[in-house]
Amino acid sequence: MALTTYSPITSDWPCQVKTPGSFDWERSATKWLRDLVPSRYASYPVLRKHPVLLARHAQIQVQHEIRVARTALQTARAELPALGLHESVIEHTIKMYAAEVLQLNHIARSVRAVTQALVDHNAGRN
Repeated sequence: MALTTYSPITSDWPCQVKTPGSFDWERSATKWLRDLVPSRYASYPVLRKHPVLLARHAQIQVQHEIRVARTALQTARAELPALGLHESVIEHTIKMYAAEVLQLNHIARSVRAVTQALVDHNAGRN
């Protein structure tokens, strides 16, 4: 059975992850994904042994972070003045949350691309 050449490299592909099919690409994907989840998850053997499970967990983690950042952004104007923060600090905070939502959305697309490459790679083994 011949392996199909797969090229997931798009603007969403993380630069820290090697191209699928290249030497050690799965290890680079696993390392990148581990950096996206809380460090305590690195100790779970099932996530170390099965990168596609780690990718699934990273997807869930990033989606949660997006929800948190959106909530913080949506509630900042109403809640931050009660904390005694100056208007300029509130404005900088709102900009920070807005930038974080954009960054997290990009990371989410990257995780989906890496996950799909891992799934395709595992399917090629069967």
